[in-house]
Amino acid sequence: MSCSKIFSGDLPELTYEVIKYFQYDYSTLHSCILVNRLWCRLAIPLLWENPFSIRTRNYNFIEIYLRNLNDDDFNTKLNEYKIVNNSLPSNLFFNYPKFLKYLNIYKFILSVNEWLESSFITPNPEDILYSKYDFKGLIDICMTIFKIFIENEVNLHILEIENLNDYYHTCFDNILELILKNTKFIHNIRNINLFIDSASDYAYSSNSSKYKLIRNRISQIINLQQNLKKILISDNSFPLYRSLLLSKDFNCSNTLNIIIFYKVNFKFLNNNIFEQLNVLESIHIFYCSFDNNFNRQINNLTKPFKLKSLLIDEKSQIGSLELLLQKSGDYLEKFGFGPSLNQQLIELITKYCKNINFLYFSANESQVTCQIFNLIENIKQNLNYISIYVWYDYLGIGNRPSSMILQNLGQILPSKLEYLCLCLYCIKANDFEVFLKNSQDTFIKKLLIYNNEGQDILPPIKNYIMKKKRVKYLAISDSYCESTIFGSFSYNTKELISLKDNYSVTGRGEGDLRHTTIKCEIEYETDGRPVFRIWFGKNFKQYVIESKESPTKAANEYLRRKNPNTHVNLSGIHVF
Repeated sequence: MSCSKIFSGDLPELTYEVIKYFQYDYSTLHSCILVNRLWCRLAIPLLWENPFSIRTRNYNFIEIYLRNLNDDDFNTKLNEYKIVNNSLPSNLFFNYPKFLKYLNIYKFILSVNEWLESSFITPNPEDILYSKYDFKGLIDICMTIFKIFIENEVNLHILEIENLNDYYHTCFDNILELILKNTKFIHNIRNINLFIDSASDYAYSSNSSKYKLIRNRISQIINLQQNLKKILISDNSFPLYRSLLLSKDFNCSNTLNIIIFYKVNFKFLNNNIFEQLNVLESIHIFYCSFDNNFNRQINNLTKPFKLKSLLIDEKSQIGSLELLLQKSGDYLEKFGFGPSLNQQLIELITKYCKNINFLYFSANESQVTCQIFNLIENIKQNLNYISIYVWYDYLGIGNRPSSMILQNLGQILPSKLEYLCLCLYCIKANDFEVFLKNSQDTFIKKLLIYNNEGQDILPPIKNYIMKKKRVKYLAISDSYCESTIFGSFSYNTKELISLKDNYSVTGRGEGDLRHTTIKCEIEYETDGRPVFRIWFGKNFKQYVIESKESPTKAANEYLRRKNPNTHVNLSGIHVF
């Protein structure tokens, strides 16, 4: 297919597929803009799909949205709220509002608020303090931008509504009202994520008139959807969804594919919710409460209950889980548990769940037993992702659990793992060496190690990982870290090299910097997407974005500012 497109001259489509691969790699997308006009036209929409969720201290994109006003209205807004005019050109190259696909209303309000507070002509402390209690500007700017979105016929795909306190209540309510007056703005939404937990003002004040109004507006927005493919339901949002899902007039019975339950009490669950969903492909349950009613409702279903993810904690009842796993164990792919692990649960998972590929375990030191190893060995035929998190128990048994894990884990791992995360307390170098020796037959694509107050484990890493190339990506965090506004900088790890040549940042020079190496660290977002950061005492990814230079040039410039006499020349630096 690709070859035929090349020969037919369909290069723009292929180029778009390449650039789309960097959808969440904002520094690379900024670099793509500078390549040529085609790449610029393809990269800009990706950068503006979800600008309010990009973690940056630069909120000037708010002003770019306001540039859609005519010059008189634009200048009037800036003057009214004493905002610095950055002299952006009035004729922009793109219709930036049109690119919006993902909107979290809370993050939208926060972004506008941050922009207002950072854009005063005279940023006196009195002005800034006053601004926090003067909502007129915030509400006005938020509503103005939302009207710009509506006028530009934004085709929104994902809408997130999450906890808001009284601070932003009026602004939030006005936005919901505006959406309901312009329903075309949300007519093509595919995913709705609704976060209202038990600590929110909506939960505590659900009987007050203003919060009833908010909840009614949210219910109306949900009820208007006709193309929903995915919904996320948290504890106190369940009542909003339940009446809708039980309605015979529910518009999404033939479109809804995915339901995610987060901290939901299933006490009032009705199986008719699932009976009328005709194309439901996966159900994900995270830290929910089960009871006998839940079991009855699930067992009475005439359709399969396609449970793909299950994360439980110590409050879960084993008896309730057994009936659930009997019904849905064959579908289960992701399983996580806390201190509730016991022999009975291991037997249930081993008996009913043959297709688990993701395993997560979290507990304090005193709760780690050999049962976790039995579980891994019993389900390892499909296992690709393992995450073990053990925290310090001040009343527990010292550092023995880390030793137990490291001495027993390596020999039971499958031959290949996509991801292994070991977050342990007080790792001993000899225990870690035992783990590496025992796991020599396992290739691990991504290995993450958090070594809290442990010994230096760099020597065995060099001997068993770097030389034998058994790990593709490696990240280590240790206890000797200085927290700064840029992130955490480790003094203990003096050299750590990314395990792929074109990510190596080793430099050669004179004196103490002869073998200077910038530490490469890998983080993972909630969706499993890797985010690579290179550190030299600061958040290098953010530094690259702010400097608008290539990663290699930015690294060398920063290195020379830090060490003016260095002859080190870094090369091959990438930020993902």
